[in-house]
Parts: sequence; C-alpha cells; structure tokens
Amino acid sequence: MEPFIIALVLATFFFAAFMKGTAGLGFATTCLGIMASYLDLRLAIPLVIIPSLLANTMVMVDAGNFWAIFRRFWLLYASALPGLALGLWILGGSNTDLPRMVLGATMFLYGTWGLWRSHFSLKQTRPLEICVGLLTGLINGLTGSQIMPIMPYLMSLNITKDELVQAINTSFTIASLVMLAGLGRLGLLSIENMTLSAVGIIPVGLGIWLGGKVRRKLPEAVFRKIVLALIGLLGLGLVMRSVL
Repeated sequence: MEPFIIALVLATFFFAAFMKGTAGLGFATTCLGIMASYLDLRLAIPLVIIPSLLANTMVMVDAGNFWAIFRRFWLLYASALPGLALGLWILGGSNTDLPRMVLGATMFLYGTWGLWRSHFSLKQTRPLEICVGLLTGLINGLTGSQIMPIMPYLMSLNITKDELVQAINTSFTIASLVMLAGLGRLGLLSIENMTLSAVGIIPVGLGIWLGGKVRRKLPEAVFRKIVLALIGLLGLGLVMRSVL
C-alpha cells in the first residue's frame, strides 16, 4: 500500500474516532464511508475491524450487565449470523459498486433518521427481531456498517440508556468477531492490512480522547446535527458515485 494511502487511512481513523468521541456516532460507518471514496471496500473493511472491535469491547465491558442483555436479545444476535454470511458471500463475489452503493444508502438513511426522527415505540417480538437481525447482518456483511436497522429498533424499545449501550455494543462486538473470521475465509485479511489496522488503534484512541475533550466544551446537540448531516451527504455522494 502506498505511503499516501496509509497516511489517508490513519487520518480517517483519527477523524472518525474524533466524531465518535465528540458526538457518540458510529465509528465504523463513518470510517468506511470516508474510505470508500479512495479504497475498495474489500480492502477498507478489514482495516476497520481491529480498532472497531477494541472500541466496542471496551464500551461493552464498561456498560456492565452483559448476560442479562444477552439473554434478552439472543435471538436478535443469532438472527444476524445468516445475514452476515450472506452479506460476506455477496461482498466476496461482487464488484465494488454494490457494497459502496448499499453503504451510501445506509449512511444517508442513518443521517436522515438521526436528524428528523420522531419518538416512536415498538414491542419486542420474535418475528420483528428475526427480521431486524437478518437485515442488520446482511448490511453488515456487505458493507461493514453495523448500525442499521438495529440502532433505530433498539432505541424504539422501552430500555434504559445503559441497556441500550450494552445491547448495541454487544451486537457490534459479536458482528466484528464473525466478520473477522469471514474475511479471513474470503482471503481478504493480509499481514499488511492487519498491521495497519493494529497501528490504527493509536489515532483512534487519540481521536476519541480529543473528541471527549471537545464534547465538554461545545453544544453536543448542535455538533451532532452537523455530523449527522455530513454523514447523510457523504452517503448520498457514495450512492451517486455508484450509480453514475
């Protein structure tokens, strides 16, 4: 990989982690959305795995109450596995345009939902959880993005903030481990990529730390809206690039 591309990857890690630390938004989705503009997603997704897995595991351990949440949402997590397998299979055999277009659409929907969502509530049912899990796994396997539609679904349930954080990060962690194994079977993991991914922990940690500092000094609500708008626009750009 060329030195300029390596520098871009590390800068992307830092920027996405900074937004994560400041606005609490999905690191992997933001990171992949930017990388998709200069890398094939089949190269970008493995790069994000190690920093994303570390960040999600740290949050999951910090949130506590793991087993209670896992028992409650085990069907949701299990349902994502066949979706992940299908998504990875499509990723391994498709050109770069389809994953990029799906990622762009996911980012656009996430940004739009985050900006204009109104409060709504759903009941936790088995059929709904299976559908949400399958679709989340499919999108995750194809694009590396882990937030849709599981994030809106969990936020619509009557659970506490801590339970939400644990539930979503448990999903992210399980999905990242499965993705790591799946990418290995597809031959998409290389020593070079894994080394760069491991080195990426440094700018990610720095970005999250600095973002936390900024968050305490700026109006979080305003910054969050700006970031969501940027994610939506970036996603729309990816869709247009794939179509045109």
